[in-house]
Amino acid sequence: MNREQTDFARVYHDHVWRVYGFLAYRLRDRDAAEDLTQGTFERALRAWSRFDPRKASEITWLLTIARNLLIDYHRRDRSALIEPIGERASPTVPGPEERLTTSAEMLSALAQLGEREREILALRFGADLNGPEIAAMLDLSLANVQQIQSRSLRRLRGLLEAGNRRPRMRVRSERKRAE
Repeated sequence: MNREQTDFARVYHDHVWRVYGFLAYRLRDRDAAEDLTQGTFERALRAWSRFDPRKASEITWLLTIARNLLIDYHRRDRSALIEPIGERASPTVPGPEERLTTSAEMLSALAQLGEREREILALRFGADLNGPEIAAMLDLSLANVQQIQSRSLRRLRGLLEAGNRRPRMRVRSERKRAE
């Protein structure tokens, strides 16, 4: 193995689960996340000679590639064109996405957040990036990333708490007093 191959093998080993975690957090489909992870590293390998560590860290570069593949994936989402064949057996070994969100309530609450909020949470908790890395990747200020993350987590908590509360029936006199 030459030095370039050895370097890329190290990058793959160091970052494959962070890339997969980001994609799994965004897609909720293990097969698609695995395919896009593979695509990310295929593109990275083809472009490895052009990687410049002065411009971005390895993980930021890889997640930028993964993010672009994810955008392309959503643009050409062909799942509506394919007729489902039926349920298939789930893998026997749980993937990292299973530890991220397993409840229907969490998935529902995440779906109510905006695209940018979900992306920042996926980068933070799926890809395990820190604030400065997310800011560099999305070309935002660190303060903006922190603010979006904080607001998103507060909103997510509120949505989850609201989902756990049972709606209370108000009596007619209570409604009048409230007005």
